[in-house]
Amino acid sequence: MRGLWKEMAHSKILILDDDARQAESLKAIFDFIDVEGEQVADPATWDWSQWRTRDWAAVCVGHLASAAERDRSLSRLHAEAPQLPILWLDATSAGPQDHPLWPLQQPVRHEQLVETLRQVDLYRQSLAVKDRPRNVELFRSLVGNSRAIRNVRKLISQVAGSDANVLILGESGTGKEVVARNIHYYSTRRNGPFVAVNCGAIPGELLESELFGHEKGAFTGAVSSRQGRFEAAQGGTLFLDEIGDMSLPMQVKLLRVLQERVFERVGSNRSLPADVRIVAATHRVLEEQIAKGQFREDLYYRLNVFPIEMPPLRERIEDLPLLLEEIVARLEHERGTSVRLTPGAVIALCQSRWPGNVRELANLVERLAILHPFGKVDLVDLPEAYRPAAGDGVGGEPAAVHPALESLANGEASALPRLPREGIDLKQYLADVEIHLIRQALDASGGVVSKAAKLLQVGRTTLVEKLRKYGLMRSDMPLD
Repeated sequence: MRGLWKEMAHSKILILDDDARQAESLKAIFDFIDVEGEQVADPATWDWSQWRTRDWAAVCVGHLASAAERDRSLSRLHAEAPQLPILWLDATSAGPQDHPLWPLQQPVRHEQLVETLRQVDLYRQSLAVKDRPRNVELFRSLVGNSRAIRNVRKLISQVAGSDANVLILGESGTGKEVVARNIHYYSTRRNGPFVAVNCGAIPGELLESELFGHEKGAFTGAVSSRQGRFEAAQGGTLFLDEIGDMSLPMQVKLLRVLQERVFERVGSNRSLPADVRIVAATHRVLEEQIAKGQFREDLYYRLNVFPIEMPPLRERIEDLPLLLEEIVARLEHERGTSVRLTPGAVIALCQSRWPGNVRELANLVERLAILHPFGKVDLVDLPEAYRPAAGDGVGGEPAAVHPALESLANGEASALPRLPREGIDLKQYLADVEIHLIRQALDASGGVVSKAAKLLQVGRTTLVEKLRKYGLMRSDMPLD
């Protein structure tokens, strides 16, 4: 049980309660879940200097007969340890407002206490990582078990080992850059740079210099030579996002580079090799752009060697619970904060249309984590735009739920996966789950195989074999 919380492994919880029987009961519950509790029947006799000499995980405050003594104790606690979590059981008071507080309902249930201690542990960890710079790299794993996302993962595995140009299609926010990073990560160029440029965010007159660089004096304001994105991506992957927004003159110049594999800086006549793998993406329908004369057909065929289409979130809504878990796990790892959603809230989110796709979902979860840090979000806590309107569905009944989400609709928050009506490739499903967990363990352990093996409770040799089996093993991956 101790593995559920890292920071409490060598810590104690102080129990302040005038009711000796209740205090003894609380201590027994803590002992049962392998957390050490220490009773203090009379707070007036407690030596508060111990806060500075011992590692306390939290203080559990029950019923204290004297309100004055309770207030004095809490004031001293706040002065000595302003960030120490309080588990609050006193139903007669809301508790201090200026201190980290986790209310507990009485009688204390095992499940409630375990979840509360998990939240407290995450809070304690967040204090240690609060000043750590945010990791802005997109997560490498394409989360989900829908047929559409499994097909995307299959296409990535098929094309990653080649140098073929890839065109990623899909609506904004579906994760096109995630696909591009996956292709780079699993390619032979993984040790080279991954350079991304948004072609729609750079004015047409500046894009040439941005991509190819320029020489000193090439144009007004060019006070020094500058390397372009093609040079920066040498030996790696160049991701051209929103390629459909590129101007026609720039399309001609890019086409020449793709054909001849060389380029020149602006203001130079010296050719430089273009040793880059091109991955492009767009939310536009390029066939329509071609028909309107806004995109070159020859460039389209150069880029569209291997197309990958990212499905919108509304077409793989059965993946939403897994996406929520992944996003929350990233928040816990990178921000030191967390949030949990009830089954009712998840079902409501599954009935939304998600025009902003996975990016919109990630932004919503981050907002909820700010509004309800380490808390539980129910249907009423969701922003109004994400709550189902009264009368949604037929005859005032709730809207139909995807078969893969029926367990959530029935209130089974931790139910096992349900078999889809069309059946499932069990071998591939289990492999996807195993890969997903292995990647999380590698992320959590900084890529060190031995540490990841401990998290997965398998031998290092066993994990190395699985890494090779799934093509996850890299030559530069530290084993110890």
